[in-house]
Amino acid sequence: MTAPRHAVRTRLDVRPLDRFTTIKIKLGVLVTATVTLAAFITWIGLYNHLGPTRTLPLAVVVSLIAVQVLAHGMTSPLREMTAAAQAMAQGDYSRRVTASSHDEVGRLAAAFNTMAEDLEQADLLRRELVANVSHELRTPVAALQAQLENLVDGVSPADPETLGAALHQTERLGSLVADLLDLSRLEAGAVGLEVAPIQVRELLDDVVQGARLIAPAKELDLAVEVEPGDLTVAGDAKRLDQVVTNLVQNAVRHSPRGGRIALTARREGREVVLDVVDQGPGIPREDRARVFERFTRGNVPAVTGQISTGGTGLGLAIVRWAVQLHGGTVEVVDSDKGCDMQVRLPIQPPGAPTSP
Repeated sequence: MTAPRHAVRTRLDVRPLDRFTTIKIKLGVLVTATVTLAAFITWIGLYNHLGPTRTLPLAVVVSLIAVQVLAHGMTSPLREMTAAAQAMAQGDYSRRVTASSHDEVGRLAAAFNTMAEDLEQADLLRRELVANVSHELRTPVAALQAQLENLVDGVSPADPETLGAALHQTERLGSLVADLLDLSRLEAGAVGLEVAPIQVRELLDDVVQGARLIAPAKELDLAVEVEPGDLTVAGDAKRLDQVVTNLVQNAVRHSPRGGRIALTARREGREVVLDVVDQGPGIPREDRARVFERFTRGNVPAVTGQISTGGTGLGLAIVRWAVQLHGGTVEVVDSDKGCDMQVRLPIQPPGAPTSP
């Protein structure tokens, strides 16, 4: 096993016993080797007529040196873990342990490295979350503050247009807070499912009707196709409406003016497959898994005539958690038309929790 990056190393790190798979075998080899070495030195001393007064101390000293060298290699990962744990207590999660042995200590060192990587990733996500939330909150707050200051100072009149702009910034703040609360509840498993049969056609029609009000200036064509027409799925109507709404809003955000958004649903075996396809720039293959993370919007090229509708970067993260809560999957699949967000839901969620 290769040593991980930033591994803690000591000056004398000889590990001749790493090939053995258990500590019991290592201790047996250690005892046998030292006893054999002491007996051999004693035999050499007596054979050369050195006498017991010189042979016995020499055998003891050589055996102690051998024990120190072998035991130092056996316990080296433990000392490395102690140093790495002390560094982690100071906020340094980049330290790793050289897990070269195959015994219990080696497995403990490998588990320690995995834990260190998880802690490092969690710390990075925490820092990014704080930075992104601060940025997302600062933008509408600054805009709202400027508009209110202009109203108070008499720079801008209190006309419907100015008040509408202030209301829009307030809605952005409310949307961000609601998304954060929804995501925290979903991740904590505090959201139950009120499972009931849902008409897929009605669900998609309701979402499309609301989506036509999001960006009317883009003149988008939203089409719904369900096969068969009476297709149903068991799920939480509120959560599935949230899933489809977020996917459609994402498609509206990245669609060109006059583009087409197609919502199709079909049954494949014991699953309902839902596709939301737009004619936007699409998502590069290397970014497709990352777009479902918090605050990730994806680096998509600019579209001529595109009208931005904002977004908190939490919509697709909520979609992923809500779909997983139903026992389904969501992913970006290949499409010749633009971006195809595909959701697969079981006809009946296995073991889905229900709220009383």
